[in-house]
Amino acid sequence: MRLLSKSKLMAFRQCPKRLWLSIHRPEVGEESTAAQARFRVGFEVGDVARRLYDPEGSGVVLDAQNEGYDAAFERTQALLQGERPIFEGGFRAEGALAFADVLLPMKARTRRSWRMVEVKSSVSVKDYQRDDAAIQSFIVRSCGLALARIAVAHIDSQWTYPGDGNYHGLLVEHDLTDEVGARQREVRGWIDDAQSVARRRKEPDIGTGPHCTEPFACPFHTYCRDQEPQAEQPLEWLPSVRTKALRAYLEAHPAGELRDVPDELLNDLQKRVKAVTLSGQPFLDRAGAARALRPHRLPAYFMDFETIQFAVPIWKGTRPYQQIPFQFSVHRVGARGALSHEQFLDLSGEDPSKPFAEALTRTCGERGPIFVYNAAFEKSRLADLAQRFLRLRRALTAISERIVDLYPVARDHFYHPSQQGSWSIKCVLPAACPDLSYEMLDGVRDGGMAQQAFLEALDPQTSLAQKAEIERQLTAYCRLDTHAMVRLWELFSGKLMLRATPENSASSRAASNRTAQ
Repeated sequence: MRLLSKSKLMAFRQCPKRLWLSIHRPEVGEESTAAQARFRVGFEVGDVARRLYDPEGSGVVLDAQNEGYDAAFERTQALLQGERPIFEGGFRAEGALAFADVLLPMKARTRRSWRMVEVKSSVSVKDYQRDDAAIQSFIVRSCGLALARIAVAHIDSQWTYPGDGNYHGLLVEHDLTDEVGARQREVRGWIDDAQSVARRRKEPDIGTGPHCTEPFACPFHTYCRDQEPQAEQPLEWLPSVRTKALRAYLEAHPAGELRDVPDELLNDLQKRVKAVTLSGQPFLDRAGAARALRPHRLPAYFMDFETIQFAVPIWKGTRPYQQIPFQFSVHRVGARGALSHEQFLDLSGEDPSKPFAEALTRTCGERGPIFVYNAAFEKSRLADLAQRFLRLRRALTAISERIVDLYPVARDHFYHPSQQGSWSIKCVLPAACPDLSYEMLDGVRDGGMAQQAFLEALDPQTSLAQKAEIERQLTAYCRLDTHAMVRLWELFSGKLMLRATPENSASSRAASNRTAQ
């Protein structure tokens, strides 16, 4: 009988075909950067958990990858005879194996018992984590361990890091002892069914669907999708699908063509997407777009932020997963049409929040609209900063109140077939301005890549030359974001007579740039 790991059983819970492919055809999978980032965060949280649950450092961490699975299982059994905390202890039974994040000895009058804690990087207990804990409990108890309690520990997103490496309070526990104890027969059934799937010679015949992304994106989604008939103009290009009737139609026609969907199921925006896609002719309501922008007089600013978030905060006064801005780009169109640019980028490794806020208040002046693309993000970051830095609250609030969102202007008045149902600025820009595209950038091309580049720049092992290259890439990317908004504003407002001031025509003026040397 094949031993199935807990991760394999969780793959089975998501989709039996995913389990089969992970065993028999793992090479056709594509692990996403999001999955890699999730693993990295998991390691970081796990490391802090060991310090929290073993403050004296007396515990033992097992490493099955290096010492071998058989050795790890045997060593776990030996450690269970003692009274030291055990991390990543290995267990195998009933055709399955698992490694427990945390095992803590409990004092008992009759016999030794243990408390198990599964550590998660989420900010609440998810349904799939309850399944995870049930599987873990079943395997561990099947090995004969006296498991008194089992809990899931997750991150408290409202906790604030006090600094100095003090992470007490980062994790909060939820006891699941009774719940998982009542599901042991259910888990036994999962293992039997998963073993049956694993023994099959051919992969299960399961089509793509919502299960491909819940609870996580499946690495075999592209493989499975390529096996299915593909629509030339798929229904997934329809935006904002909310009505039950349209959802039912999409579920009934997974490979349906856009041309076949009945118009009576569509709203006006969806009808426009369909018509433009079928005709191949872009839609631009110049008069309507200009009318929407007419109330906003020059001077005008065009602003974009880049942020970073940490599951385990590294800067005092910040919370888990709080979006910390480390970069901004601002283009300014003066009253006479002169175009200038200022920017901020902090790669020093210190908390960039306060210098970011100070530089932004200097850069944005006191009057004129501030255009952004999808305003909720920038407004939320400004509100966070205003809450943290009371001296700057008034200025930051004033900036937020001047914000004008270009996204609804683009959505309501422009659509190109190449957008494929998306009004992301990365789709709209090359459609509206063919001479510009994020593909022209070298290196950083989206927000996720910007975050990874920022983390690399903060790594002490990164050379000065590489850090300088990262700075160049981040500057070019963020500047293109705001330059793109300027170009869209030109198109929508009809004001195409912009000119660059001499001091800003070749390069932008940095508002602040704290790069660690």
